[in-house]
Amino acid sequence: MEIALYRKYRPQKFNDVLGQEHITDSLSSAIKLGNISHAYLFSGTRGTGKTSVARIFANEIGTTRNDLYEIDAASNRGIDDIRELRDAVNIMPFESKYKVYIIDEAHMLTKEAFNALLKTLEEPPAHAIFILATTEVHKLPDTIVSRCEPHGFRKPSHEVLKNMIVDIAKKEGFRIDPSGVELISILGDSSFRDTQGILQKTISSSKNKEISLREIEKVTGAPSGELVNDILKAISEKELDDALEAVGKAVEKNVDMKIFLKLILHKARLILLIRYASDMKEEIKSEVSEKDYEFLKKMTEEAKINSNVLKTLLDAYRETSYSYIPQLPFELALVEIIGQD
Repeated sequence: MEIALYRKYRPQKFNDVLGQEHITDSLSSAIKLGNISHAYLFSGTRGTGKTSVARIFANEIGTTRNDLYEIDAASNRGIDDIRELRDAVNIMPFESKYKVYIIDEAHMLTKEAFNALLKTLEEPPAHAIFILATTEVHKLPDTIVSRCEPHGFRKPSHEVLKNMIVDIAKKEGFRIDPSGVELISILGDSSFRDTQGILQKTISSSKNKEISLREIEKVTGAPSGELVNDILKAISEKELDDALEAVGKAVEKNVDMKIFLKLILHKARLILLIRYASDMKEEIKSEVSEKDYEFLKKMTEEAKINSNVLKTLLDAYRETSYSYIPQLPFELALVEIIGQD
């Protein structure tokens, strides 16, 4: 069975962790100085490395597998589960100095479970360390948060994701077209795990060691670059019929409207950057094909794609998830944009 890329390339040391240096440097220094807290709170969006860093931390302080406990709070969220944990905490480690408890999705615990956990966090045994990981820190009681050392995980930048894609692809014996690398990083939605999942799907489906943008579009179901450009061109030329026709084509091809809008927003942003941030032109050239760059440059000269257009499209992107008809917010946005004087 093929090993999932996110497992195969999961960081094993602090130096392997990408984009979270503000956390790994802090934890590494604390360990060297012996300033280890009894409770940590790792917060951030999915796939940013919270659990991986928790495991690395446990390893760095010498905790073996027999003394490392991972608890999924989504499945073990009740008071009885936490009472059982509280009783087990007082038992000395089997073979390590510390017992480490990683509680994933900690915000899923019930109110009663939080109260039981709080008592343990207030008076923990010297050998116990808790690491609470959550994607929704605002759902944790203040009493729990105040007893933990907080570390906020950042979303990885496109640059970090692109470098990771190129690196993993190379190790797997593949080369991906730069425009394809850009597309995968966008579709990865600022998540290492999701990006690696898309990369795996792409590699597994490819018969060639050189992977083109067209292959990635086909495998991921992303709209073609031409369809995205058709929308931008229609906006620039104020051709509402053409814009709505392009949306209709996307619907016929079962394109996810959020992905469609995300790619349009990405290119619309590049148009603004080419117009107003001249020092970024070379960087943008490296992200897109030569043909695409010429298209984007032409859009800047026509000056019809502006900040108001971007804001309206962004609102449509936010509303798409809640719309009974997925393409409706986009269609309304196009009517609003192209109907402007």
